[in-house]
Amino acid sequence: MPLTRRTGQLPEANWTMGLREMTEPWKGAVGCFGVAVFFAMTIGIISWQAQEQSPEEWVLRGRAAGVLWERRSGALRLRALPSGRPLAVIAVGSVPAAEPPPPRDRCWHDGGTFCYSWEEDAELHISLEPPPDPDTECYGIRWTPLRPDVVLKDCFSMANISWYGGASPHTLHWPLNGAQSPAQPFVTSDLSKNPAGYGPLLERYFLASTGVTVTVAPDEPLLLSLERDRHFCLEAPAGRAAVPLRYLLCASPDVAAAQRAVGSRLGEQPRALPDTALLGSPLWRYHGPSGSAARIRRGLRALARRLRRHRLQDGVVALGEHSTAVLAAADRAPPERRRRQDSPRAWEPSAIAPLRLCITLSPYGSIASPLFLRSLRDGAASPWLSLRPRFGDSPVPLLSTWKGQPSARLNASSGVALNWYLARARSLRQALGAAFVAVEGAEGDAFLELGVPAPPELAGDRYTQALAAALATLGNGTAISAGARTSHLPLFVQMRPLRADWGRGGLRGLIPTLLHHSLLGYSFLIPDAVGGSLAQDTPGDPELYVRWLQIVTFLPVMAFSTPPWLCCDAWVLNLTRQSIQRHRDFVVPLLLKYSQEWLRSGFPIFRPTWWLSPTDPTAFTIDDEFLIGDEVLVAPITGKGQRSRDIFLPGAGHRWLHPGTARVFDGGTTLSNFSAGLAEVPVFVR
Repeated sequence: MPLTRRTGQLPEANWTMGLREMTEPWKGAVGCFGVAVFFAMTIGIISWQAQEQSPEEWVLRGRAAGVLWERRSGALRLRALPSGRPLAVIAVGSVPAAEPPPPRDRCWHDGGTFCYSWEEDAELHISLEPPPDPDTECYGIRWTPLRPDVVLKDCFSMANISWYGGASPHTLHWPLNGAQSPAQPFVTSDLSKNPAGYGPLLERYFLASTGVTVTVAPDEPLLLSLERDRHFCLEAPAGRAAVPLRYLLCASPDVAAAQRAVGSRLGEQPRALPDTALLGSPLWRYHGPSGSAARIRRGLRALARRLRRHRLQDGVVALGEHSTAVLAAADRAPPERRRRQDSPRAWEPSAIAPLRLCITLSPYGSIASPLFLRSLRDGAASPWLSLRPRFGDSPVPLLSTWKGQPSARLNASSGVALNWYLARARSLRQALGAAFVAVEGAEGDAFLELGVPAPPELAGDRYTQALAAALATLGNGTAISAGARTSHLPLFVQMRPLRADWGRGGLRGLIPTLLHHSLLGYSFLIPDAVGGSLAQDTPGDPELYVRWLQIVTFLPVMAFSTPPWLCCDAWVLNLTRQSIQRHRDFVVPLLLKYSQEWLRSGFPIFRPTWWLSPTDPTAFTIDDEFLIGDEVLVAPITGKGQRSRDIFLPGAGHRWLHPGTARVFDGGTTLSNFSAGLAEVPVFVR
């Protein structure tokens, strides 16, 4: 009889044996399947990261902008919010790896700060900073090297961005995208000694056409390099000490708003005006006989008579440094010595009246000059920059070159030396009856030129700053040859010499230099002499002289090195008289009006066309037009043989009047082939 069992129930022995029999053959297959699933998931995740994840990661967001980190190139990107419009790209050279890792915020507890460290190389700290204006947002960028040999370097892209500000090299470009320079210390320099330097006037301030500003901390050593149409780089030098790289990155709605918010605050407060009486006075540089005081006196009287004859007698005669020294030495000589060597009569300012006199000094003393020898004999503390020898106690004057002569330089960090120098300047001014004082040679770092470490109080541009602050105490009739964080002082700034030609180092460089000075806060400048002062003693091209004259007519001071009767025909002499009168009647009132605005707000008096067209790309590269305030546009001819030019009229919605033809044109447009004869300069009034 067969055995019976309950339905749906297997004997325990049979079930266990069957399960064991099924497990053995499938064990390897199940394991392989699991491994395959694992690898598939891993590949999927990697593929998702590569294809779907953005190569950029926000590191810090503000209200109107934010900073991102780009993984692939290791760059910081500043973007506007909420549009995402790119504002600046900063290639980070401080990171040693070719492709740095995605940053991880080590300051996560602070919503307004981002921190990251690259092992033992450098630390990055980004923080939201209080803005100078409600429409502006600022980020503090601080790189700190963790080893002295680490080079910190941030490069700002010029791709589709125009940059302004910074340095004033020998060939000045507006914008500076066209400039080229290797990495070198960012300090003022004497271009006659170092033609590749950054010039006599600079600020640690850069402005982009996207509305971004970069303001570098003033106290750390800084190198700057410019690579034409690619980027400019800020670099902290490597050395014995770990030098940080710090700057403030600000974003505004447009380039004009950025300049108003940040650039207008470069100088300290309060601002003060120089002597505005010089604005309406043409400046005639004396280049007559200078071998003796008697010859200088006769030459000055002859120049005064010639100016009176040509009805140009109202103005200022400027003596060079050598003529000033010769005339001053004769005036100080005892009466018996004057009878033996020169005329017994001392200099009388009335001899050139109504012309006034400007004397020229410098902080240098030739080692063969009586001034230098007398300072050594006095036995007091030396007024010159000195080095303390390794052995011995007596300091040795630091010698450099000034106008081809071995010379010592005034110690601007010594109160005693400055008081001695200022007392001498006041004495000379009083003895010669001078109304104005010009000081050359304020630029440059004498220690850097000789490769000697500078004392902290004179490092960088502190020499220029200390000397400018001291010269301001002479009164507001003082001019200086350099500027660095001194735009608030009541000083005129002498523009660097230009060549007597049509190139960028000559006439074409005049308007870019004007815009550069004014952008950095130095609107009260004395331009180079009409026709240029380098390469030729007298300009041989009357057309160049006339076109130069037409530009200078609209600048603060009209300076002449070669009188018009020596270079050109009688009609140029008549044009010179008309230009001087136009300067007094039309330009000076405008300058006085906008100088009050400069006092209040710091806005430049001379403005680029983008001031009224801050979002028009056409305005970003115009380097041959300028505005006086908001109401006068000057568009001169700067090319040899030209009798017409294209003129961009800024300010969409504004209207411009051409006084010569009484025609009215719309702003935001370009006038093609606008006619301008040799005796004409295109000027428009808003």
